[in-house]
Amino acid sequence: MCLDGHCAHTYDPLVPEAASDDAPTAGPGRRRLLTAGVAGAAALTLAPVSFAQASEASPAGGKPPTSGEVTHVISGFLETGVADFVYLPVEVPKGVQQIAVSYSYDKPGVPAGTPGNSCDIGIFDERGTALGGRGFRGWSGGSRTSFAISNSDATPGYLPGPVNAGTWNIILGPYQVAPQGMNYQVQVTLTYGKPGPDHVKNFPPQRAKGRGRSWYRGDCHLHTVHSDGKRLPDQVAAGARAAGLDFIVSTDHNTPSSHAVWGQYAGQDLLIMTGEEVTTRNGHWLALGLPAGEWIDWRYRSRDDAFERFSRQVHRGGGLVVPAHMYCAYVASQWKFGFDDADATEVWTGPWTYDDEHAISTWDQKLGEAVRTGKRWLPAMGNSDAHSEPQVIGLPHNVVHADDLATDSIMDGIRAGRSWIAESSSVELTFTASGNGKQAGIGEKLSVPADAPVDIRLDVEGVPNGTVRFITDEGQMHQESVSAAGTGTVVWRTTASLAAYVRAEVRHPMPNGSPGQGNTMGDALLFGPMAALTNPVFLERKGR
Repeated sequence: MCLDGHCAHTYDPLVPEAASDDAPTAGPGRRRLLTAGVAGAAALTLAPVSFAQASEASPAGGKPPTSGEVTHVISGFLETGVADFVYLPVEVPKGVQQIAVSYSYDKPGVPAGTPGNSCDIGIFDERGTALGGRGFRGWSGGSRTSFAISNSDATPGYLPGPVNAGTWNIILGPYQVAPQGMNYQVQVTLTYGKPGPDHVKNFPPQRAKGRGRSWYRGDCHLHTVHSDGKRLPDQVAAGARAAGLDFIVSTDHNTPSSHAVWGQYAGQDLLIMTGEEVTTRNGHWLALGLPAGEWIDWRYRSRDDAFERFSRQVHRGGGLVVPAHMYCAYVASQWKFGFDDADATEVWTGPWTYDDEHAISTWDQKLGEAVRTGKRWLPAMGNSDAHSEPQVIGLPHNVVHADDLATDSIMDGIRAGRSWIAESSSVELTFTASGNGKQAGIGEKLSVPADAPVDIRLDVEGVPNGTVRFITDEGQMHQESVSAAGTGTVVWRTTASLAAYVRAEVRHPMPNGSPGQGNTMGDALLFGPMAALTNPVFLERKGR
């Protein structure tokens, strides 16, 4: 029955068609499944939801209606141990101007320490759900309970464009399911009518007015309302300018929807680059410097052998692959994919914590492995991962030596390790190694006779009473404090036979006023929070 062009139907893909809305929740034996499995992470596809009933409102001849709405309510139940992703196919007829979706799920009480229900949502259009395919139309994770897509507009996180006829797939991501299981309800509303005008994209330019070959500051891990952030894009851009940054990278979770709005907020003083935080079930990684509008799939685990494929996709576009916050304690955030396909790794994320201390240790081990085997070394990065107030944009950020303030130049500088990490723009440093009449800087190699003296020098500003640490493949080899004014120069002499690389840290004093002391494993916790961290200078024994 239809009233004023609005049809409401209830459909449960997990119970027999004859079941009423008041029927009890279906158990596992009553499922009606179309397929199980999509290339990549384990997936479950349920029976399709048809909007054929809308023909009741169609004029004679079977033509689609020109106005009005049709709604279906889809109810179901998911057990613990369900697949990573559950697809709800929706048969969309011709003549639809907008598709709108809302959802909810129950959150029963669970004992302390037991995961409760958490479920993400997104959608693929009629082009399908193939891994890395063209059908992706949006993802909001768990940050929204509803979204809408039309040709002219879409909810942040989703991509505007035609609502074509065919099988669309709503995707649920039940990443935590309580022992009692999860009851969910999804409401789908189709609005009929002529499509609006095409959405106008405003991608940011790939170059800003720089200073030629110079050091540029930028935060490469930032979120907006287009994923789970609370800041609007204009607020992120304003925060970056206030932090004294020259560039930022937009990295909303699993969607490129914000790419098309950044153009109006970029300027000659701020380069805005497009990217994505690829949020898998085995860790998160940053796809930096993506071609505007490009999407990187995230529906796989480390055992699925898909990470290499999507790393190649990023590299083909000139971008970088960067594992993010590898020891984050949140569910599915610990890094499991290894570093063979990475271009750099994030070792400092937001305000300094023990997670970062652990990440620095892992990175340093990888440096030792690189000099031992002669393989490529992995540069370090630091980013804020800022989502909302009071999280500080630019705490920390990267200071990159690049040929220009342009996307390709910044990516080249990060890839080469010509960068250091600062907690704020008030921190300045230079770090060099000099010997045998030559000099090398951060990310560079100094080739000298094995026993020729090499002077390691760090000049620092902006860290009152800071502690400077020089660390080699042997461990910490020198420590010295700077003045209460925060300015100082530290010089230490070594040789290429004693040190394969040297990197520097500048630490704040401990909260009790102690600068920290010693270099044993037990004393490592005595050092205060990081203020600055450099990538290494490598010392090569000449003639080897």
